[in-house]
Amino acid sequence: MAEAQDAVTLLKEDHRRVEELFADYEKAKGDGRKQKLALQICKELIVHSKIEEEIFYPACEGKVEEDDLKEAYVEHDGAKVLIAEIEKGQPSDEYYDAKVKVLSEQIEHHIKEEEQRLLGIFSQAKRHGVDMDALGVQLAQRKAELMAEIGKGAPPTPELTTLDATTV
Repeated sequence: MAEAQDAVTLLKEDHRRVEELFADYEKAKGDGRKQKLALQICKELIVHSKIEEEIFYPACEGKVEEDDLKEAYVEHDGAKVLIAEIEKGQPSDEYYDAKVKVLSEQIEHHIKEEEQRLLGIFSQAKRHGVDMDALGVQLAQRKAELMAEIGKGAPPTPELTTLDATTV
């Protein structure tokens, strides 16, 4: 059995995985390959955002700057809007590549804010005593559950947390 990872290590691995998928998408030729990669990116981001919103961010409340957490939730919601459009679309659609590119840029910004040395959410959480080992176990369990649901054919659906869904 693999050794348990702390929360930051697990979340950073997710970040690296998505960055690789975006890089693969940029190099991809053919609509089939592009769509497969785009849907994989969407799946990874949905699962990642769910575990952050359900477990990591709540554990950071009162330990991380409130404005940073609020911004993270809003950034997730912005990404979820694009994810929903990408999932419904086709690579042959006029704005498909642009949506994937903008999603990539949004995620790049979000990762930078979480991982930023000293001021990032991860650093703040560590510095203020969030139990990263215990959180890592919870995150890994929930991630495995979500991936299993997706594996059984349950379509991942992004759920907005801060935006009024009726306005989107």
